[in-house]
Amino acid sequence: MTADRSDSGQDDTARRALDAAAPLPSRGIGMSGKLLILTVLFVMVAEVLIYVPSVANFRNSWLEDRISAGRTAALVVEAAPGGNVADTLVRELLESTGVHAVALKTGPARRLLAATEDLPAIDLTVDMRSQTLLSAISETFSTMAAPPGRTMRVMGNARRDGEFVEIVMDETPLKQAMAVFSRNILILSLLISGITAALVYLALHLMFVRPLRRLTDAMIAFRENPEDLNRVVQPTGRKDELGIAEFELQSMQNSLHDMLAQKSRLAALGLAVSKINHDLRNLLASAQLFSDRLANVPDPTVQRFAPKMIQALDRAIAFCQSTLSYGRAQEAPPQRRATPLATLVAELRDTVGLGPEARIALVDAIEAEMTVDADGDHLFRVLLNLVRNAHQALESRAPNDPSRDQIRIVGRREGAVSVIEVSDTGPGMPEQARAHLFEAFQGSTRPGGTGLGLAIASELVRAHGGTIALAEGTVGATFRITIPDRPIDLSQARKSQRRKRA
Repeated sequence: MTADRSDSGQDDTARRALDAAAPLPSRGIGMSGKLLILTVLFVMVAEVLIYVPSVANFRNSWLEDRISAGRTAALVVEAAPGGNVADTLVRELLESTGVHAVALKTGPARRLLAATEDLPAIDLTVDMRSQTLLSAISETFSTMAAPPGRTMRVMGNARRDGEFVEIVMDETPLKQAMAVFSRNILILSLLISGITAALVYLALHLMFVRPLRRLTDAMIAFRENPEDLNRVVQPTGRKDELGIAEFELQSMQNSLHDMLAQKSRLAALGLAVSKINHDLRNLLASAQLFSDRLANVPDPTVQRFAPKMIQALDRAIAFCQSTLSYGRAQEAPPQRRATPLATLVAELRDTVGLGPEARIALVDAIEAEMTVDADGDHLFRVLLNLVRNAHQALESRAPNDPSRDQIRIVGRREGAVSVIEVSDTGPGMPEQARAHLFEAFQGSTRPGGTGLGLAIASELVRAHGGTIALAEGTVGATFRITIPDRPIDLSQARKSQRRKRA
C-alpha cells in the first residue's frame, strides 16, 4: 500500500498547490457601491430627460407671458381716444412689459402700436403659433448658448382669429430666467436622486446584496476548511431564487464534505491494509509451507482436503499481493474461458463450510454441464462474496435450521447469456441499503461490515460485460447475474478448424 500512501500525499500536495495557485481575488468596489453608483446615475439620467422638456416649457411660458403683456399694452393703446397716447405712458407700458416695441396685425394691415426711440436691430424671430416640441427644445438650447445683447422678435396669437401680436425684446432676461430655473431644477434633481438612490440602495441591499454577501462569506469559510460541518451554509427559508441557491449550496457543501470524509476513510483504510497485508502475507506463506507438507500425508481425508487448502492459500496470497486493488486501480482484465459452474459451486461449498452437516443449507440448481464464458477466479470471487453475505444474513437469526435457512444457486443458459441467481431465505435487504447497494462502504447492512463485497462483485461482473442486480419481489434477497458470451470471430473459427483438419 505504499502507492496508496504516496497517492494520498500527492493529493494533499496537489490540494495545497491548488489553494496557493487560486488565491481569493482582491476586493474592488463591492456590489453595494456599484448599486449606489448605478442608482444615482440612472436617476440623474431620468432627471436630465425630465429637465430638457421642462426648461423648454419654461421658456415658452415666459415668452407667452411677454406676449400677454404686449397684448395688454395693445389694448391700452387701442382704448385711448383717437389712438393718441402720451409718450410717457408708452414708455411706462413698454418698461412694464419689458419689450422695445409692440405691433398688432388686424386683417391685412399691421400696426406698430408702441416702440422705444432707440429700437434695436432684430437678430432672431420666434413664432409661437407654429412651434413643436422639437423646435422648442432646439430654440431653448439656442437661447442658453446665445451671446449677450441679442434681440428677438416674438409673434403670438391675439384676441381674434387671424390676428397676432408681435413684440421686440432683449433675449438676456429670458436667458437669466432660464439659468435660475435650471439651477433650481439641478438642486431639486440632486435632492430627489439622493433620496431615491438611498431608498433603492437600502431596499436592494437588504433583499439581495446582503444575502449574496452572506453566501460568498459562507463559500470562503467553507473553502478554508471543507471538513468542518459548522461552515456549511444554513438556508434562511427564502422562497425565491436566492433561497434555491442557498439550498443547492448547502447540498453541494454536504456532498463535498461527505466525499472528503470518505476519501480520508479510504486513505486510513489503505494505510491499515498495507500494514495488515505485509504481516498477513508472511503468515500465509508459512501456512503454505505447512500445507505442502500435509500433501505428503497418506491419510485419505487429508488427501481430499489438502489440494483445496493449497488452492485456497494460493488464491489468498495472490489477493494479498494485489493489495486490495479495488478503489486504487482497476482489476486485471478477465482471462475468459469455458468455466464449469458446478465445479465452482462445489469448491464454494467447501470454502464457506456449507457441507451436509452445516446448519445452513446450500442448494444448487444448475443445468447439466453448464459452462460460463468467464474468468474462473473472478467468477469464484463474485459468488464467494454473495454467498458469504447470504450466510452472514442467515446466521443473524440463529439457531439455524437447514429446512428454513437456505442459500440457493441457480444457473441456466438463455441463448448466448449465462444467468446465475444467488438467493437466500433471510430477512432481505433494507430499503435504505438499496440506493447505494453496489457502492464501496455504502451497501453494508451488518454492523462492522465494510460494504466492499458487493462493490467488488459488481466491478468483476462489469469487466465481463455483464450485469448484477437485486431482484425485486422475492423472499429474502436474490441477486441476478448475467454474463454474455464473447462474440465469435467466424474467420478465426474457420482457421482453427482448418488447423485441426490439417
